[in-house]
Amino acid sequence: MFEQLTPIAQDKILQLIALYRDDPRPDKIDLGVGVYKDASGLTPVMRAVKAAERQLWEAETTKTYTTLAGDPAFGAAMVDLILGAGFASRAAAIATPGGTGAIRQALELIRMANPAAKVWLSHPTWPNHPSIIKYLGMQMAEYRYFDTATGGVDFDGLLADLGRVAAGDVVLLHGCCHNPTGANLTGSQWEQLAALLAQRGAVPFVDLAYQGFGDGLTADAAATRLIAGAFPEVLIAASCSKNFGIYRERTGVLIALTQPARTDVMQGNLNFLNRQNYSFPPDHGARLVTMILGDASLRVDWMRELEELRQNMLSLRQGLADALRSATNSDRFDFVARHRGMFSRLGLSEAEVLRLRQDFGIYMVGDSRINIAGLNAASVPILARAIAQVVG
Repeated sequence: MFEQLTPIAQDKILQLIALYRDDPRPDKIDLGVGVYKDASGLTPVMRAVKAAERQLWEAETTKTYTTLAGDPAFGAAMVDLILGAGFASRAAAIATPGGTGAIRQALELIRMANPAAKVWLSHPTWPNHPSIIKYLGMQMAEYRYFDTATGGVDFDGLLADLGRVAAGDVVLLHGCCHNPTGANLTGSQWEQLAALLAQRGAVPFVDLAYQGFGDGLTADAAATRLIAGAFPEVLIAASCSKNFGIYRERTGVLIALTQPARTDVMQGNLNFLNRQNYSFPPDHGARLVTMILGDASLRVDWMRELEELRQNMLSLRQGLADALRSATNSDRFDFVARHRGMFSRLGLSEAEVLRLRQDFGIYMVGDSRINIAGLNAASVPILARAIAQVVG
């Protein structure tokens, strides 16, 4: 039987990690892997997480299962964090193994509800989005998103493409900090997009992986809240990996908004999907998040440290934009300062990206996506000078 299996192409980012690890150069720079790093290159454990873990170690009396949906308090806390007040009666939620698990369960739910539904993705998008959709055998289409010439959003192209969405189609949206480009819609553009999707009868599916990494916790949730208030049915997949720094705990949530009278049915279907895939979701990370969000002092400290992370990335963005302007004697890369989140797509060719890796030990994804958080004050000018040489 197993001789029928064929080799699977290695994930490009994982392949990049391996290449970086095997590079002996001491001055190499890793801008590929999507995790936050401090100035020393460490992905730290946040203070509030450490404090919550100490409390949990003292107070926890059992390791038994929670529920198929996970601890209901976790779902409620995440609904409140993402959507604020007024949505509890419409919301069903399940804990998932990371944001990826939430996306997978959302797609499973879509397929179960409407096998003929087409899922629309931004071009470009996070590579796991189309990968999972193809694996599930679902229909897929793309809408224009990134304008390489300006480093911004091709909003006219986006509207034109999504004007072809059919009723019942699902449109996957990045709630903030678009991955891989870093280019985001304005508030006015979100309003126009919501009106178009409502007119077309689409079902929005929001991937919210970076709340708090862009313009702040509340500002980063604004688009998701706008969508939630404008549509009777919305799916939201959220990750706690980045904003709580608990990557390896695999903590995510899938929130499904529906009519209040249908919430119990929706919750039952979500529970069923968890049962089919992994039964009970992991609890440790979810419990830490619940403790932090439910404790005033822990929450304040978490928000303070999250803001420190966000400000650090903004500072690195501005520093890189300034260094690139100086090194290239042009404003070609000024958009880096306008982008938000961990990522920016620089608009370099694959040949230029390859030369950066081979000649300068600078590792980024082949489409020139860089992780801003992989930089520090010392590496910013090094990267700028190398890019200037490559594009010059």
